[in-house]
Amino acid sequence: MKIVVLDGHTLNPGDLSWETLEALGECAIHDRTPAERVVERASGAEIVLTNKTPVSAEAIGKLETLRYIGVLATGYNIVDVEAARRRKIPVTNVPSYGTRSVAQMTFALLLELTQRVGDHARGVREGGWARCPDFSYWEHPLIELEGLTMGIIGYGRIGRAVGELARAFGMKVLAHKPTPPREVSAGVRFAGLEEVFSQSDVVSLHCPLTEETRHLVNRERLARMKSSAFLLNTSRGPLVDEEALAEALKAGRLAGAGLDVLSREPPPAEHPLYGARNCFITPHIAWATRAARIRLLSEAVENVRAYLRGESRNVVG
Repeated sequence: MKIVVLDGHTLNPGDLSWETLEALGECAIHDRTPAERVVERASGAEIVLTNKTPVSAEAIGKLETLRYIGVLATGYNIVDVEAARRRKIPVTNVPSYGTRSVAQMTFALLLELTQRVGDHARGVREGGWARCPDFSYWEHPLIELEGLTMGIIGYGRIGRAVGELARAFGMKVLAHKPTPPREVSAGVRFAGLEEVFSQSDVVSLHCPLTEETRHLVNRERLARMKSSAFLLNTSRGPLVDEEALAEALKAGRLAGAGLDVLSREPPPAEHPLYGARNCFITPHIAWATRAARIRLLSEAVENVRAYLRGESRNVVG
């Protein structure tokens, strides 16, 4: 049994162990694999695991021994699932390993926007407090969350976890999901998209990327938002029209944005949001706490074990 991991570095840069996977067969673990080397490296393998390295229809067609593809993430758009289906190759993902970590990062971005901890700490280090004639100073408005409205677009596991944190901060929660759940947590009200954008003090994105949700946040919806509102995206970069967001921030039509994802990753050096006012961008790390990565690796191995037993577990598509 040959198992190939195409791009294991982001999941395990050296602080985790591959032992549980290695116990299942002969393993070749690559830190990164360019798209043009996928066929070469996966040749002869029955099982291929990938995070962000594309497994295309062309590659699937050339890998004669391939029987299983495991995605080391929740999103699986990097695999041509239809081509795999035609070959009766199951494709699996790991759907819920990072719920709490992503919710935590969502609030880390929001708290940076409302408290500006990094900016004030930097100012202190640079001598701003030492030079201050008063016992206290602030360089930006400080905003209390209690009583504000958190708009959550996408109310799956992560959306619900963000809603719980929002309620713990005393925020009102306005949520949108195409089909609202029958049971709704106390303090959560469901509404249409336009109401969420126009009535929320914070809009946080937690929906999947589809053709319908691409550029969900566009010029028209940004224009509906309060000028004092914040936009958060810890879901998928292409949910946001980044040119339109940059324009809104630069013009002061939006108070700020916190983004852990962009439409192109890594982004180009001339990305329009780099110069945008009150825009905090982190390098797609919401998923990457050690606790979440341990769960991800464990679940991915369990998916492989299930396949070897002839069982279906977390099969997508």
